[in-house]
Amino acid sequence: MLRTSWKSLMGRKLRLLMSAFAIVLGVSFVSGSLIFTDMLGSTFNGIMNGTVADVNVQPKGSSAGGATSGSRSVLTRAQIDRIGQVEGVRSSVGAITVTDAYLVGKNGKVLATVGPPSIGGNVITEPAFGGQQGMVVKSGRTPQREGEVAIDPASLEKSGYRLGDTIAIASSGAEPTMRATIVGTVLWGSKGSTAGATYAMFDDRTAQQQWMGGKDAYQAAWVTAEPGQDVDALAERVRALTPAGYETLTGAELAKKSEDQVGQALSFISTFLLVFAGIALVVGSFLIVNTFSILVAQRSRELALLRAMGASRPQVRRAVLFEAFVVGLVGATLGLLLGLGIAKGISALFASFGLDMGSTAPRLTLQAVLASYVVGLVVTMLAAYVPARKASAVPPVAAMTGDALTGRSDLGRRLAIGLTLTGLGVAGLLAGLFWEDAPGRTWWIGAGALLTLLGVAFTSPVLGKPVLWGLGRVYRGMFGQVGALAETNATRNPRRTAATASALMIGLTLVTTMAVLGQSAKTSLTGIIEGGLRGDYMYSNPAFQPFSPAIADQAAKVDGVAGVHRMRMAFGTIGGEQTTLGAMAPSDFDKIFKQEPGRGSLADFRKGTVMVPEKMATDKGWALGQKVDVALPSGPLPLTLAMTYQQDEGMDGGLYTTLDTLADAGVPATDMRVVVDVADGADKAKVRQQLETIVKDLPMVTVKDNQEFAKTQTGQIDLLLNMIYALLGLAIVIAVLGIVNTLALSVIERTREIGLLRAIGLRRGQLGRMIRLESVAIALLGSVLGLGMGLLFGFALVRALEGDGLSLHVPWVQLLAFLVVAGIVGVLAALWPAHRAARMDVLRAIQTE
Repeated sequence: MLRTSWKSLMGRKLRLLMSAFAIVLGVSFVSGSLIFTDMLGSTFNGIMNGTVADVNVQPKGSSAGGATSGSRSVLTRAQIDRIGQVEGVRSSVGAITVTDAYLVGKNGKVLATVGPPSIGGNVITEPAFGGQQGMVVKSGRTPQREGEVAIDPASLEKSGYRLGDTIAIASSGAEPTMRATIVGTVLWGSKGSTAGATYAMFDDRTAQQQWMGGKDAYQAAWVTAEPGQDVDALAERVRALTPAGYETLTGAELAKKSEDQVGQALSFISTFLLVFAGIALVVGSFLIVNTFSILVAQRSRELALLRAMGASRPQVRRAVLFEAFVVGLVGATLGLLLGLGIAKGISALFASFGLDMGSTAPRLTLQAVLASYVVGLVVTMLAAYVPARKASAVPPVAAMTGDALTGRSDLGRRLAIGLTLTGLGVAGLLAGLFWEDAPGRTWWIGAGALLTLLGVAFTSPVLGKPVLWGLGRVYRGMFGQVGALAETNATRNPRRTAATASALMIGLTLVTTMAVLGQSAKTSLTGIIEGGLRGDYMYSNPAFQPFSPAIADQAAKVDGVAGVHRMRMAFGTIGGEQTTLGAMAPSDFDKIFKQEPGRGSLADFRKGTVMVPEKMATDKGWALGQKVDVALPSGPLPLTLAMTYQQDEGMDGGLYTTLDTLADAGVPATDMRVVVDVADGADKAKVRQQLETIVKDLPMVTVKDNQEFAKTQTGQIDLLLNMIYALLGLAIVIAVLGIVNTLALSVIERTREIGLLRAIGLRRGQLGRMIRLESVAIALLGSVLGLGMGLLFGFALVRALEGDGLSLHVPWVQLLAFLVVAGIVGVLAALWPAHRAARMDVLRAIQTE
């Protein structure tokens, strides 16, 4: 039997490749996701390891390199020199690192994207911990004097400049927009990537003038140990000299801390990608099951002949499973290799959103190899088991007559399973929608949606009948007998048609769900922002970085401005939980965003106090007069709860103290948002022009009205949706290729029938039209089911998130476009099978058994 199975495989190379192709598609995204995750980890680890010294003295709560938010802590030159005299220290140099030094390209646009930092500071030429590469000069040289800068290679390429040109750097430092000559390019670490960050590195004195108020001081100390020195013991000796507000960490400790932080972010990305890999795999599984069902059905006579010659049922089953194993092995291998290309594609996709991997190359990892073969082989064997068991159970005589394996025999059982799953899924959806106190309502909805989706996939041979019947009436009216033949072919094997359509249904269900959720989020957010913000214009930074208070001071002097209201921000923790602490003047209450007094009095909101949203106070059990201790990078800040305030649903309010409270806590006096009121009767256009003049040399500070600001915020939703659509696009591509695969195998199965149709007068053009109409029917069936399910799931998710300010908004034009595109996809998917069918030799086709 083994030899027979092998000869069967080799005798059907086209079918072997087509069935292996289904597995390749399913496996490739799994391996590609794992390979890309490895690329991310390798890139970030290389950067992080290059940004820490053997021993690091830095402000508490700061990241590698000493970058921190909301701290005025400094190390003087004398303190750094004193550390350099500790036994075992080879060198001790000062480090300055900020995250808001924005490079401006030749076209006047900022090179940074939202997310990765725009790093500025001083050049450090000492090695990183353990003798690893620290800052690496890639071209030119390091800055030596005022007016020189080194940037990262990717920014140099994108900026349109070359070495020797002058570039502008905008920041919240002493000089809002610096101009310096590019003398070189630098990178941290050895991986040749910045992961989307930009670098602007200066000599020590220039960095001090810009970010240290001109003092001969630094933010952190980079300590290099002498060869062979015990770094832990050295850190203890250095710790004895560490000033208040600072901590001393070894390179290994800080690298581990940084890697843990990066690992948390990467785990989200990895999970995010593997979710889409799972979706692609589920869609691919439908294709694999369908393919093997067709292949076994086509070989029913051959398998029956083996039974008649004495082969047992287990032998026939093992023969089919052996072929599945070979196909799975080939498909998994090709899918693993294709995963390298998928990883590069994902890398390019993420690079378009700011996360550039640079020169980090994809590589085959043990995890990706094992996952590819486990997924490829297990899914294929499971997919082949059902048709193998069914083929072995068919009596030889029934199989030889060609009456077996029509796809109708188990519809009753499929319907029962499908209705059960659908019932459970609908119950989960209803629980998530109407059980107000349900723990994790979105999880109930997610589980319900999954079960409903599987249930509909099982029952689709029955659910699809009305859709196919309706299309059949249209086909008969428009295309006559050719349309009738297309309807007959689509309904001949309802299970096969439904399985092929279900693959497309899953992809379109998810796309539709995201379209409904995205449109609802965008429209709701626009309404919340426009209704919740005060004032006529707002100064803000799209990257959520602070800016100079001089902007608000100058805006207050503009003719036609009735009032200026500033908000500042600091980041800290409460009881170990991350939080943000805003600050405003008491007179600015309800002037920056919509607020209404709750408990307490605005008269009690003064220095040393805090106000919080009423809901937050209730959830945390805080009472008026209670002490709220906020830990800031600059030190602990004890506050007294003075009042609560009310806000509209969806507004992301938080804790607010007074401006003088933050100033006394050592937080830099930089604004996060400035709201401007225009006086009644003033020319708003003229006022805006003057407001824009104030920041004309500050490309990262913009002036927007409330509608423009809302559009900027919803733009982030569009970016996320575009990424999700791109990833879901692979599942849809797999589904479309599944239609091609099913039609092509169906053409092979119906070779004799096609020959007879041609013999009785069906022309090539009519034959091609018949197959195209059959393909369109499959595509529209999947689309109608997918759009209906997507609308249902989108409604359920929006309903569950109503407490966060979401309301339902359906993008009907977009959904109609999905349906039209599905019809076009059906036509395109049929091109090759139709071409192949039309080119068959009529006499040979009639003689085919």
